[in-house]
Amino acid sequence: MPSTPLLTSDPRAGYLALRTEIDAAIREVLEGPAYILGEAVSRFEAGFAAFNGARFGIGVNNGTDALHLALRALGLGAGDEVITVSHTAVATVAAIDMAGATPVLADVDPRTRTIDPKAVEALITPRTKAVIAVHLYGHPADLEALQSICAKHGLRLIEDCAQAHAAEWNGRKVGSFGHASAFSFYPTKNLGAIGDAGMVLTNDQHVADRVRLLRQYGWRAPQHSELRGWNSRLDPLQAAILSVKLKHLDAHTLRRRELAQRYLDQLADLPLVLPVVSHGCAHAYHLFVVEAADQATRDALRAHLLRAGIHAGIHYPEPVHAQPAYLGVTHGPMPVSERLARTVLSLPLYPEMTDADADGVASSVHEFYSARS
Repeated sequence: MPSTPLLTSDPRAGYLALRTEIDAAIREVLEGPAYILGEAVSRFEAGFAAFNGARFGIGVNNGTDALHLALRALGLGAGDEVITVSHTAVATVAAIDMAGATPVLADVDPRTRTIDPKAVEALITPRTKAVIAVHLYGHPADLEALQSICAKHGLRLIEDCAQAHAAEWNGRKVGSFGHASAFSFYPTKNLGAIGDAGMVLTNDQHVADRVRLLRQYGWRAPQHSELRGWNSRLDPLQAAILSVKLKHLDAHTLRRRELAQRYLDQLADLPLVLPVVSHGCAHAYHLFVVEAADQATRDALRAHLLRAGIHAGIHYPEPVHAQPAYLGVTHGPMPVSERLARTVLSLPLYPEMTDADADGVASSVHEFYSARS
């Protein structure tokens, strides 16, 4: 058993590893002059956009707002249907509601657990105006197929990159393929703030301008609303912290991949479905998600790990279409999403973990299956 509990993710460890740099960045903001937006925000917007190969970055309050404002900036609203997945954090679907549009939910691919392009095509109606592709767990969705579908039907493609910082599709970072993309910097993300934060990326000048207006009451000049907007500004303290962490994101992503490979090597002989990496993709391993044979086995494995001081998570225990708030939402058949809700388990994975930590998790998983044989 580890001397301290091993968490699914540990943002505090991320802070402690970079404490000197982060504290200095915070001090710089505290010394002024700008406590709203300002240079710290502009610097991070430019840096993160460049990192992802996008022309424009607009910092907002959180990842849900990033999706919401991207939808609004693309002109989507009442009467428009937006197709996305049910196997996701509910924020993806909540953002569609916030924009006044109608969510329509599709099943996911059983290998990648990302949106199934065939399921998308089956749900398109004359009211469909956009697709939100969630790069779940850090694996890119099938962007080639989705771009083709969107071009064929005249749809907007929005990337939900909340779990996919530094993931790649054919050598390019995700977040630069759609008409707009949304990132969350929630503390547990691969690039995490110490609080809420988000960003919209786009290559479209018009979309970027509209998001900038929408995030602050529709103001281009103070106290003059050109359109109806919101208050969703990225806090400069969070921007300063994120600029520090951005410098380490490539190294942290490499470390995630090293730890994931240790899991893949050591768990390969067990009756678990392990993560895959599709051809041309680079996985960011926001989460290392395995699938057990059934819910009883998954729950028993999770309990066994907890007794060993290892906290494994479930992402996600209930598809959105099965939750009380969304029981009436339109959706297609959901065999994969409903199975995943019963069988997935997220093993601990974050850059500050040691090889011994990962080996200990793998050993505990082996002990569980050995006791059942």
